Amino acid sequence: MGDHHAPEATSNDYTLVKVPREQRTMGWLSITNIAFGIATAIFYFQMGSVMALKFGAINAIISSIYAIIVAGILGTFISYLSAKSGMNVNFLSRGGGFGYVGASLTSFIYATNFIMYCAFEGLILVYAVHTFFPVIPKWVIILFFGTVVIPLNWFGIKQLDKLQKWSLPIFFIFLIAAIVVSIYTPSVYKGSFWTYMPDGVQVGGEALLLCIGMHHGIMGLTALLASDYTRFLKPKDIKVGAVAIGFIPQIFCFGVMGGLGIWFGVRLDESNPGVYIVLLLGIGGALFTILTQLRINVTNIYSSSLSLASFFENIFKFTPGRRFWVVVSGVTAMVLMFGDIVNHLDTAMTFQGVFLLAWAAILVSDAMIVKRLLKIGPGYYESRQEYLYKWNPVGVVALFISSLLGTIAALGFMGNFLQSTAAFFAAVLAAILTVIIAMVTKGKYYNKSLPNDVHKDDYIV
Repeated sequence: MGDHHAPEATSNDYTLVKVPREQRTMGWLSITNIAFGIATAIFYFQMGSVMALKFGAINAIISSIYAIIVAGILGTFISYLSAKSGMNVNFLSRGGGFGYVGASLTSFIYATNFIMYCAFEGLILVYAVHTFFPVIPKWVIILFFGTVVIPLNWFGIKQLDKLQKWSLPIFFIFLIAAIVVSIYTPSVYKGSFWTYMPDGVQVGGEALLLCIGMHHGIMGLTALLASDYTRFLKPKDIKVGAVAIGFIPQIFCFGVMGGLGIWFGVRLDESNPGVYIVLLLGIGGALFTILTQLRINVTNIYSSSLSLASFFENIFKFTPGRRFWVVVSGVTAMVLMFGDIVNHLDTAMTFQGVFLLAWAAILVSDAMIVKRLLKIGPGYYESRQEYLYKWNPVGVVALFISSLLGTIAALGFMGNFLQSTAAFFAAVLAAILTVIIAMVTKGKYYNKSLPNDVHKDDYIV
């Protein structure tokens, strides 16, 4: 890495290398603002509405507070590691317990995750347009909006950046309008919205656990995702930045967006925001939905294309270029939309939650316990192939066992309690296994040989 291509470094985005120290120049405020892009998805409305109508408003509220705390803590740790090392989670995994090939498996799981969310978000959009123009069949809308995100991704991150910048103020104007209109719309439910309970449901117990189970599905993702941006954080902003980037987007997506979802859902007795935003704002609601869903889906397709590219390059030496993967991701998301994946929202989210929370837990326990406390393995992250083993049993075995047992628990084979807390159970198990395996293998599989060019400030120990 010479300085000769530093100027266009931002254009190549450091997709396949770590961010060099001299390029880590962004302040914590601007990164928090970028990470905010995730938080404006109407998907969080939908989660709030579905939980409130199915399991009662108060359970949905308690679960949201829990999600902010746990995802905020994980997000803070991961943001810190990412800022210290200049790497995102796909890279951190290589030197953080998975090895070179092992880490590409996590990026494959990550990619499928983004494609799935792309389909969820896309369907919200399809319902909104269909509610407003019932004449147009749903399949036409799916084809149109499914295809539109592909060209929006053609020119990479520069284009994404522009799209997010101009659309944020418009988003807030629409959001405030929707809140104002709903205040003046007579509520279907007569009591205070937070007292709403469906028949036969009580506060706490199984209903609360089911809400937490749904939240687990997205918490791992929101915690891991920040690392794509925090790797550009200025070294002097690391302490404040890690906490801000760890918590502020979580407070907004689970607290503000989730909370509004609970309020809208109960008052309008409708769980699909694609329907109720249009009922509130008419054509404005259709436009609002189109705007937010394109905002988030462009990001989903971008992230999945990067992860797929890295996976196929690592495992199959297949390198058709990022745009090829943009098309693959877009088409796969359309197939899922035709299969009406929204009807399987809770199942899908439970499984994703198991994988992603376990992965996040492995990265954090590898850093904080194995590397810092026990001083096993190197005190920094290495992502270059020539210094790494293909597999490191520490992360790979921990992820495999915890995801397998977590999935069995999620399917209900270990009783009700573990069925809903499967992701949390998998995460705790993953953290314990990481430490045990690191001690047994004595950190032998972290590095094949030691580089001598890692800056002392990049060390986390």
